[in-house]
Amino acid sequence: MSAVVSLGSNRGDRLAHLRAGLSILARRFEVTATSPVYETAPVGVGDQPPYLNCVAVLDSDDPEAVLAAAQDAEQSRGRLRSRRWGPRTLDVDVVSVDALIVDDPRLTLPHPRAHERAFVLVPWLDVDPEAVVPGRGPVRSLVRAVGTQGLRRWET
Repeated sequence: MSAVVSLGSNRGDRLAHLRAGLSILARRFEVTATSPVYETAPVGVGDQPPYLNCVAVLDSDDPEAVLAAAQDAEQSRGRLRSRRWGPRTLDVDVVSVDALIVDDPRLTLPHPRAHERAFVLVPWLDVDPEAVVPGRGPVRSLVRAVGTQGLRRWET
């Protein structure tokens, strides 16, 4: 029973935003693993600062509860949804919950682009070398396919 969430920030005190998001998630779920932090180039829109990203594994099998906690964490850090893939104080994506495959307007599992994003896959592999993206395959294989360009471990 585990949920994987990806956290990212590229506005303000990026590390403080990640830590605050993790703290909010930890109030509702046991956090069983947290990856190292990586700095990454923005995806989709290039005219913005780099992101800090990490992945956390939560003890939960309830996708709706994880989504609600993710949204609460974002709101607590003043997230504005002004532009798709634009800069943000905190972005928390529900990547996977157990092996569930869900296609719902509110939540798609696994995250529809997780298998394409090194900033999700590499930190996930750090905390779970046997991780699998449901319907897509082992994270280790997906990392080899997408590469790690634009991703570097950030020293905190």
